Amino acid sequence: MIRSMTIADYEEVYALWKTITGIGLRSVDDSKEGIEKFLRRNEGLSVVAVLDGRIVGCILSGHDGRRGCLYHVCVHADYRNQGIAGNMVRMALDGLKQEGINKVSIIAFKKNRLGNNFWTGLGWEMREDVNYYDQVLNDMNVTTFVNA
Repeated sequence: MIRSMTIADYEEVYALWKTITGIGLRSVDDSKEGIEKFLRRNEGLSVVAVLDGRIVGCILSGHDGRRGCLYHVCVHADYRNQGIAGNMVRMALDGLKQEGINKVSIIAFKKNRLGNNFWTGLGWEMREDVNYYDQVLNDMNVTTFVNA
């Protein structure tokens, strides 16, 4: 079953994220308070996949009114290659489309071969014409990579 994520799912989702090799988790943004803020701003758009009462997949999905973005798209290693991720992506995209969003982005780390193969396999295009820049506004928001 794929359903909207709620803050009640946080502990189980965070535990799932900690099993995903290469995922980057931020100390502030991915805290319970950070995720609660994200879910409130983007109500009903993030999704979880539940199998036998256990969360086995997740997508944080949101938008700024113009462009949508998917974050932390993952499926537990034991449940991959069963169509779960594709179904979650479709549900997240349907929600964004209902919000009037016409374009969606995903960031995949270059070294994330599995993720990059997944996105190109779904027909997403890797952009070669843009550079992506970040500026940290909160030095306490440190990114750590799981099992990298």
